[in-house]
Amino acid sequence: MSNVINKKALVDSLADKLELTKKDATTFVDAFIDEVKGSLENKDTVDLAGFGKFEIRNRPEREGFNPRTKEKITIKASNNVGFKPSKALKDLVNQ
Repeated sequence: MSNVINKKALVDSLADKLELTKKDATTFVDAFIDEVKGSLENKDTVDLAGFGKFEIRNRPEREGFNPRTKEKITIKASNNVGFKPSKALKDLVNQ
């Protein structure tokens, strides 16, 4: 089973690797996350070479059904965040 790396572990790792204080590493991680969120909020794509691409994907309105009553319903259109890993990341994971 794999380990889960949370924000605190990421901050600790960056602080060690970049010889930063944990406060500075936390500021960096928070700023990075805020930039990605802000770009996605503006419907922009965030493309990180060698890692992957975050983008907004539109799900059109569609027909569905209520599983209890089997009644047909209309599911509203919505936007979702999608992530497409780069080839380099796929290759790394599939070794």
